[in-house]
Amino acid sequence: MNKDFSNCSSYGKLMLLVSILIATPIIVIPFYPEEIKYINAFLFPSIITFIIGTVICLCTNREKNDNPEAYTMKSGSTTVLFIWLYGFFLGALPFVISRQLNFVQALFESVSGWTTTGLSVMDVTITPHIFLFHRGFMQFCGGLGFILVMVMFIQGKQAMSLYSAEGHPDKLTPNLGKTARIIFLMYITFLVVGVTLYILFGMEPFDSLLHTMSALSTGGFSTKVDSIGYYHSIAIEAITIILMLIGTTNFAVLLLVAKRKILRLIKVSEIRFMLVLIILAVPIIACSLFFGLYLNMGQSLRLSVFNVVSALSTTGYSTMSYSDWPVFSIGILILLMLIGGGIGSTAGGMKMSRVYLMLRVTKENIKKRILSSRYVSNPYYYRAQGKTYIDKGIEMDTFGFISCYLMIFIIGTLLITLTEGCSLSDAMFEFASSLGTVGLSIGLTGPSTNSGTLIIEIIGMIFGRLEIFIVIIGIYSGFTKVKQRFIKR
Repeated sequence: MNKDFSNCSSYGKLMLLVSILIATPIIVIPFYPEEIKYINAFLFPSIITFIIGTVICLCTNREKNDNPEAYTMKSGSTTVLFIWLYGFFLGALPFVISRQLNFVQALFESVSGWTTTGLSVMDVTITPHIFLFHRGFMQFCGGLGFILVMVMFIQGKQAMSLYSAEGHPDKLTPNLGKTARIIFLMYITFLVVGVTLYILFGMEPFDSLLHTMSALSTGGFSTKVDSIGYYHSIAIEAITIILMLIGTTNFAVLLLVAKRKILRLIKVSEIRFMLVLIILAVPIIACSLFFGLYLNMGQSLRLSVFNVVSALSTTGYSTMSYSDWPVFSIGILILLMLIGGGIGSTAGGMKMSRVYLMLRVTKENIKKRILSSRYVSNPYYYRAQGKTYIDKGIEMDTFGFISCYLMIFIIGTLLITLTEGCSLSDAMFEFASSLGTVGLSIGLTGPSTNSGTLIIEIIGMIFGRLEIFIVIIGIYSGFTKVKQRFIKR
């Protein structure tokens, strides 16, 4: 590797990475040659970004990059926030340049893709294949994260800071680059298996690729208006459920599966909690659909299993419209979307580990009040890495995050009732889906949705994918840097 390139700015390296990702949909053109007219919509932003990134790399002062202060969590959050925002903007440009969407709609589609949300304002029945691939590929890469993709190829002093700032809590191996490559290898392996299975059960190759990418990234973009429900196939639904569960599972836990360490796997608190949630939610919603929609019990169970997993994993695939669902069932789905998937996975939401920790700490507090004053507890939980004790730091981080998350959820919900003039329950469902990066819709989000609602949902998706504190720290740190430069001048 060129020595100058290995020492260039993280901003430059990340911009080069994004330029390559934006150009990738061009590989579709040989299969759909009539869509060559859209090639400039991808080449133009890609080339401009590649040039800018190269210039930044070449002009970066090496001594400045060696400054230890450059590798703090604050600076890492600023870098991560910048590259994600830049990725959102760049991902929107092909839609705008080709006049597929207006700017707000294009930005919404890009943010929904990179954040692995899956809410869409596009009519997939008339959308060219290259743009369908662009959406799915954004979700696939967004599930991994820009930083994780970067550190597979390039490592420097700032890599670990950026890796942590992007919301990756675990290193699977002592070597960060090896960790990234293991995750990527697992991701690609599941992609190949998923595509193969979909094709075997009757799905077209192009559709199977996009559905697998979206399921693994817990994204939910589909090439069909009726999503997975279009196929009316139990086999395809079963494959999708498996892929969604893989996507919502912590990569460290998936590594235990790969190494066949089953005894350690079944001890992981997050896995146990996920199973409990599914076992409780499925029969409850099934009974609600049985009595509320007058379906037979077999249909009710089938719908319940798929949509419970879709909501909890924050994937957003559906097998039917929710407009006729009982309010009770909608309420359960909202709770599942708020809880979300596994921490360290591609899923969104508050994350099951945090909710589990909150419930565990609450239980300990109740026991302290009920039992003798001499009662002493030392609560712990199991991660893939082993037993972890719940100290005050973990408690504060957990409750602080959940408090912020619920506050944003309440504010966003109320704002959508203003912009859409809809019911509170519909607004709760739609914003829970945005903030949790889920992608399920009650019917509020589509081609005719007003710009105000789309902007609110965009903000929710960004907070949800970047885990709130990264956004707050990144903005604060960025403003501080700008302020200090103006003061010096």
